[in-house]
Amino acid sequence: MRIDIISAVPDLMTSAFGHSILKRAIANKIVEVNLINLRDYATGKQKQLDDYAFGGGAGMVMMIEPIDNCIKDLKSKNAYDEVIYMSPDGELLNQPLCNQLSLVKNIIILCGHYKGVDQRVREHLISREISVGDYVLSGGELAAAILSDSIIRLLPGVLNDETSALSDSFQDNLLAPPVYTRPSSYNGWEIPEVLLSGHSANIDKWRHEQSVERTKTRRPDLLK
Repeated sequence: MRIDIISAVPDLMTSAFGHSILKRAIANKIVEVNLINLRDYATGKQKQLDDYAFGGGAGMVMMIEPIDNCIKDLKSKNAYDEVIYMSPDGELLNQPLCNQLSLVKNIIILCGHYKGVDQRVREHLISREISVGDYVLSGGELAAAILSDSIIRLLPGVLNDETSALSDSFQDNLLAPPVYTRPSSYNGWEIPEVLLSGHSANIDKWRHEQSVERTKTRRPDLLK
């Protein structure tokens, strides 16, 4: 998979891809992640990326020309399945969407900044808009890192135990069950005996029951 992330401030994402699971996935060539500096596609002496909004109002708007130049250049070299804009009013990111995007080959992610992008970008250059939640960030960089992480961890070979991702919360519309590790007794706090039984069927049954109960209590909306 190839993920190209377009940003006015790409350095904001360097750390996200330089550690742990994502770093190993890139090093092992399971995924290629490119942080594209949008300013490289701006024209003029100042390499301007934003301007005042027509009609007035607070905040600056990212201009269409640098974004169009960048996307055209990327598309001249690669074919892309999706061109995604991270936006608070896009479709809400969830596990089924992550699963779906993990099956495609190449993705462009555009990070908004300032007051957002010229609407013509959204109308003519974008195939999908995704939100990571009902709140506003200073830019789309952190959201792009979240989206990338949620996709990359699902790719075959990224996790040491590939079944691990299948038992995550939301994979089957249930929250994950509680988990425990050593020591089995700490400060008089004991782990459930079934986990020490070695009986796989009983353990699986207990975990499913815990998932259902936890979902009923914390996220009953998922059971609908």
